[in-house]
Amino acid sequence: MVDPSPALQSLDDCVNYFHAGETPEEDWVIGTEHEKIAVYEDTFERVPYEGERGIAVLLERISKQGEWVPILEGSKIIGLKRGGASITLEPGGQFELSGAPLATIKETCAEFNSHVDQVKAISEDLGIVWLSLGVDPLHPVSDVPVMPKSRYQIMRDYLPTRGSLGLEMMHLSATVQANFDFSDEADMVAKVRTAMGCTPLVSALFANSPFSARGENGFVTKRLAIWADTDPDRCGLLPFVFDSGFGYERYTDWALDVPIFFLIRDGHYIPAGGLTFRGFMENGLEGHRALLSDWDMHLTTLFPEVRLKQIIEVRGADAVPRELTCALPAIWKGLLYDADALDQAWDLVSSFTFEERVEGQVSVARKGLGAELGGQSVKPLADQLLEIASGGLDRISTRRGIEGGEQNFIAPLRRILESGKSPGEVMLDRWRNEWNGSLERLISYARY
Repeated sequence: MVDPSPALQSLDDCVNYFHAGETPEEDWVIGTEHEKIAVYEDTFERVPYEGERGIAVLLERISKQGEWVPILEGSKIIGLKRGGASITLEPGGQFELSGAPLATIKETCAEFNSHVDQVKAISEDLGIVWLSLGVDPLHPVSDVPVMPKSRYQIMRDYLPTRGSLGLEMMHLSATVQANFDFSDEADMVAKVRTAMGCTPLVSALFANSPFSARGENGFVTKRLAIWADTDPDRCGLLPFVFDSGFGYERYTDWALDVPIFFLIRDGHYIPAGGLTFRGFMENGLEGHRALLSDWDMHLTTLFPEVRLKQIIEVRGADAVPRELTCALPAIWKGLLYDADALDQAWDLVSSFTFEERVEGQVSVARKGLGAELGGQSVKPLADQLLEIASGGLDRISTRRGIEGGEQNFIAPLRRILESGKSPGEVMLDRWRNEWNGSLERLISYARY
């Protein structure tokens, strides 16, 4: 937890925040975060906060099992925490488990499965089911209950001024992402640059949101398309990451010029009205001066495909079924935590121009593994990427003495590549043929 007291005086203070996150290789861990969307089993309606079968009751029941401590805003329960993990409430009632930092994929996968088992068991008599999809397949934003968190109302007011799909991002989408350490600035640069270059390939492997408003939406990952029209200031691929001068200071310069959503003082949220963090540092806001905790909070409200804080977050995947959820941290671990794999992965994607990377994202959103990146088919590139990650995992397991290795966690991705179809493409085939457009069969298939 960042100490809220130090005042920020200069650019160096912001840069030093990243230096403070450097971690020796022997201490590197993995954190996995995953979101899921709740609907009532009988009506398919989204679950409101209030009521006898609402989100608040569900959170209270979870808090009574497994030593979870409630997080309150005023008198309302808005999340839970336990050790290094937390359960947070997203804008439309999605649940996110932010997992504890753990040493192995086996541990982070066990944590995820234990969490899903617990939530499912407690949800059963409330008639709630949870969907492993990147976008709500049933509802428009207008039909989604809003959650009582002050920060979300500020975002609801602000994001529609920056893009046309910000509210869809907040209320309809769900993701799985993973968090990784870096040892120094050069290691950070290599990891962020490689991860951002590889993101279109990973997004294709996990593309899993082809339905919206009770029918096909024209995408394989609509979630990726939603993020592309949320807020150009803070989302998407970052061109400067691929420049030779990229480092802590360049990321800081970018983040300083992104408008802040809000300040938090004495538990109250103060809208910033479009003020950039640089402007806040120079001039203050309503008599408040910039603190280190403000910088830490601001960095969590930036949403590039790969995000830098005192860890590196890879953010490009749709929410997916259980075995694929565990595959996400595994493939990224194999790529980012082995020096040879990191070099090989960068070699695989280094030649593309930034425009080709952006166009590749658009193609992946529409076509999944059938997309193209810089004139090349995505699937063969994804095949090569998985082999690189596999070699990385093997070498990591040998170095760290991980019994049995961690190759089994990426086996589901091998099966995807053998089929040649992203998870969303498989669902589309079944929807059009086996399911005959049945929403009931879609929900049955997609539920945890």
